[in-house]
Amino acid sequence: QVQLVESGGGLVQPGGSLRLSCAASGSIFSINTMAWYRQAPGKQRELVATVTDSGDTDYTDSVKGRFTISRNSASNTLYLQMNSLKPEDTAVYYCNAKLYYRPNRRADYWGQGTQVTVSS
Repeated sequence: QVQLVESGGGLVQPGGSLRLSCAASGSIFSINTMAWYRQAPGKQRELVATVTDSGDTDYTDSVKGRFTISRNSASNTLYLQMNSLKPEDTAVYYCNAKLYYRPNRRADYWGQGTQVTVSS
């Protein structure tokens, strides 16, 4: 069984920073792309940032220059450094991993989500 556990969410004032973490554990053979998604109330879940196993990153336009995604492959941990936070960044943030749990068995896993609230 594979688990993704997020941490680091909370309440922050506009302009502030937060760092989210996502630890993957369990029966993991290898991890391909990891990503952060978010879902605001009444809105669809959206892709925020991705990082491949070779370290290539991509971001949605609204967070470019403010958020940084990174991963530690040795510990199977994903991070999202969020700076210059805006009220519109308020959402539940979800970690996603596309991984192999056996050499020829791949699946998509999600964390339980962590709330990020940006408000004065």
